[in-house]
Amino acid sequence: MAAQGAGRRGRAVVVGGGFAGLVAARVLADRFDEVMVLEQDPVTAETGVHPHAPQGWHAHAVLAKGAEVLEGLFPGLRAELAEQGAPVYDYGERISFLLPTGYAPRARTGVLIQSFTRDLLERSIRRRVLTLRQVTSVAPVRCEELTLGPGRRVTGVRYRPIGGEGLVEVEADLVVDASGRSGRLDERLRAIGVHAPAPRVLDARITYTSVDFPRPEDLDVDVAYQMTFAPHIPRGGVLLGVERGRWTCSLFGYGEAVPPTDAGGYLDFAQSLDHPRLSEQLAERTGAEPVHRYTNVNSRWYQYHRSRDWPERLVALGDAVCVFNPVYGQGLTVAALEVDLLRRLLTERGDAARGDAARGLDGLARTFQRGVARLVLGPWTLSGNSDLMWDQGHRPVAARIAHAYNRRLFAVAIHDPAVWARFVRVVNMLASPATLFHPSVLAKVLRASAGRRASLAEAAAVTDTARTTSAEDVVRAAEPH
Repeated sequence: MAAQGAGRRGRAVVVGGGFAGLVAARVLADRFDEVMVLEQDPVTAETGVHPHAPQGWHAHAVLAKGAEVLEGLFPGLRAELAEQGAPVYDYGERISFLLPTGYAPRARTGVLIQSFTRDLLERSIRRRVLTLRQVTSVAPVRCEELTLGPGRRVTGVRYRPIGGEGLVEVEADLVVDASGRSGRLDERLRAIGVHAPAPRVLDARITYTSVDFPRPEDLDVDVAYQMTFAPHIPRGGVLLGVERGRWTCSLFGYGEAVPPTDAGGYLDFAQSLDHPRLSEQLAERTGAEPVHRYTNVNSRWYQYHRSRDWPERLVALGDAVCVFNPVYGQGLTVAALEVDLLRRLLTERGDAARGDAARGLDGLARTFQRGVARLVLGPWTLSGNSDLMWDQGHRPVAARIAHAYNRRLFAVAIHDPAVWARFVRVVNMLASPATLFHPSVLAKVLRASAGRRASLAEAAAVTDTARTTSAEDVVRAAEPH
């Protein structure tokens, strides 16, 4: 292994060189003498989206909380992206957001957002990470096996060069699996005798179809969005202003509402929406731009924190743990928060271990996976409750109550900028969902529903559900089973 310097550990191996893996490598470079990133696609510092990220061509969002984390790890990133034309704007002032109850207020929320393509984001981060002297990218390779030593401690990996023969073994003091939704971590765990719980899966049955095309200057919006809402609004879409004066447009539909890929059908789908901005802008595209469709959008959570025999020195994060329905824009931000958790744990344990840096890694893996579960639980619950409402045969009571409350909240928000601003902060993970049940908000929702006794009962019930169920879920998520 690499020689350890003062305050540092030896070698860390990151499996996966996408967004989560790159951000993890940036954090590990502060604590390890050597960081090796194993990537299955041939990449350079100039690579953006690559073939094994099929969702990369679609509209993406780094929520405000995730942007804070990235700016802390990559100072000046926002300005760098802005120089390439990625707009920065207030979430309320320059977003035309069509809720199921009407348009959200075009008023200042205090939440700044920047929009760009996944291609630009990954290229900008990859350039920075690959210039770090501690970081080495090894590609194209496929991670085949984890190696296990005494005390059920992962000691490294074996990878196979793509197009080559034989396995290459690399020792590591810590292995970070960021191999993504198709990375087969569960198979590698079973191969070393580790219990990998079956994932929780929510089938959203949603299809995305996306295109990138020129954006006119001097428009009054940077984003136009129509929200889907079960069961009567199965179609939606988003126009996202991105770098180089262009739009990224993603149209999406649940069930049989599949956006076509041909230019005429694509425009027809947009014209079927209630938000005219999308079809107005799409009518100006040439029709020659490539169109990308994406259908593998099931939400899937591997609850590795419940593993009875999770090994030492292995941590998993990003899509290797939880894949979200991308319509909610949570995945990149949750991955960034998970990496930030890893940074804090490495710092705390490094300080506690003082001169014995390697000893500070013992016990980290299970603590980290429990922390990941806590981070995932909130966004999983919020998006999952909405997705469950598309399944007419299985709509849990808690999901039905939350859905009813949301509709009433939206009915208030379209007339109340303060309520909308609260919702925006929750969506951007800057505030707890509990803020939507603050007495001042709840009173407005109740007044708006005062004409219907059933609505009052539902609102009261959802308050109790939020206070009890979420607390119990957090406890369960933290405890190994």
